[in-house]
Amino acid sequence: MQALDAVAVRQWAEHCVRSLDANREDIDRINVFPVADGDTGTNLLHTMRSGLDSLLRAQPKDVGAALSALARGALAGARGNSGVILSQVLRGLAEAASGASTAGGTAIRAALQKADVLATAAVSAPSPGTVLTVLHAAAEAARDCPSDELDAVVTAAAKASAGALADTPRQLAVLARAGVVDAGGRGLVVLLDTLAAVITGAPVAAATVSSPPRLAESLTTAREAGSAEYEYEVMYLLDGAPDVPVLKGALAALGDCVSVVGDGTDLWTVHVHCNDIGAAIEAGIAQGRPHRITVARFADQVAAQAPRFVRDRAIVALVEGEGVAALFRSEGATVAPPDADLLAVVSGTRARHVTVLPGRADLREPLALVAAQAVAAGQDAVVVPTSSPVQALAALAVHDPARRPGDDVVAMAEAAAATRRGEVAVSDGEAITWVGRARPGDLLGMMDGEVVLIEPAGGEVVALACRLVDRMLAGGGELVTALLGADAPADLERSLEDHLRGAHPEVDLACYQGGHLGAVLIVGVE
Repeated sequence: MQALDAVAVRQWAEHCVRSLDANREDIDRINVFPVADGDTGTNLLHTMRSGLDSLLRAQPKDVGAALSALARGALAGARGNSGVILSQVLRGLAEAASGASTAGGTAIRAALQKADVLATAAVSAPSPGTVLTVLHAAAEAARDCPSDELDAVVTAAAKASAGALADTPRQLAVLARAGVVDAGGRGLVVLLDTLAAVITGAPVAAATVSSPPRLAESLTTAREAGSAEYEYEVMYLLDGAPDVPVLKGALAALGDCVSVVGDGTDLWTVHVHCNDIGAAIEAGIAQGRPHRITVARFADQVAAQAPRFVRDRAIVALVEGEGVAALFRSEGATVAPPDADLLAVVSGTRARHVTVLPGRADLREPLALVAAQAVAAGQDAVVVPTSSPVQALAALAVHDPARRPGDDVVAMAEAAAATRRGEVAVSDGEAITWVGRARPGDLLGMMDGEVVLIEPAGGEVVALACRLVDRMLAGGGELVTALLGADAPADLERSLEDHLRGAHPEVDLACYQGGHLGAVLIVGVE
């Protein structure tokens, strides 16, 4: 590969998720610095998954936009010190490639230099022998590479990072005592090795990290000087334009491992280890609007390593309508209504890896917080970005328990993204839409959340449904899934079959009684 483009960035991100998933538990086990809480691999995986989710939804056309979407998603979903640093590495790559359609060896050299600067600035008190040391070695090797060819620059950076990782125990005493290399640095080597494999066309290795014999003891005893004083990790996103030095100073007075990093716009991630949770949050309130607040108690994280799961995988579907719920249950999913206690539902599965399929778009934000809380408690929870039960069904249809969890989530997200959603509903108020004024009682045909058809009150549901399906199939499609609401006309299924047989004979139709859906009809086109 002579230049990195948007497609290659997506391939890299997908392979990174798979590689981190394969290495997650082993990286967790060698995590002894800055706090021996055994979560670095989990945090890196969650952060990268958030970046990939953002990238898949953005569908960028050039390398600058792709890296920007990846970095912004990683920042919004960053977990722990390692996740914050990873988000800044990706931000550095994005800023260096801003506006470019592709990136060659010279651009990647500059991008790694920028990533080195931003990641180092993110840490309040950088120490040698950490991920920052590994990143710096990679950036210097890229800078000094005699060739400007993309594969040569990236390969040089990956090899230098592996060498720097091997040296980390000689630079940081806590690593030497535990007999391990730096966990964050190991994660970065995985990412750079994956990038080199994508660019050179070599197989992406999924090598695991060997666990040292003294690791169990080190996980409960090894702490950096000073960090044993602090019991909690506090993180939140901050909207606004904070005075970063002032905020860092306020947080440094409360604890250590302080970082306040942004994406170059108005979104910031704040991280601190402290004892006074309220004061850490109040420091953020003084500078902007904190949200997606997560608090983890280190003692609980260590305790969470004890066995508490009875199965490896679970799928949770948050849908309404008794017929729809029965569909998901028949496919092995755990079903809960959207107004359930979402954290209790996720933890109640007692599964190590939980994939959540929301049936409505407005569930995504609260579910992001729930997933963060579950991850903080030691359970791997990922929300697939589905906005309708038909998208959730499409995702569930490609679920494969034999795949690695990271690969499975990517496949499910892609299936959901490839499914157009529509519905026929009755307007409950007056509104201005793109296709005119809607009045109470009017029939609305909606596609991907927008009103595209309006039939006056008392109009024909069947006729509107056929028109909506025609419109959804204008972009192509092979399968139409129809969920019939409790108020759907009795002849709607037969009428849709007859219409598709005549107008779109190449398309298959699957109809199900959905029950009380909040709509007359919900349609999906795959």
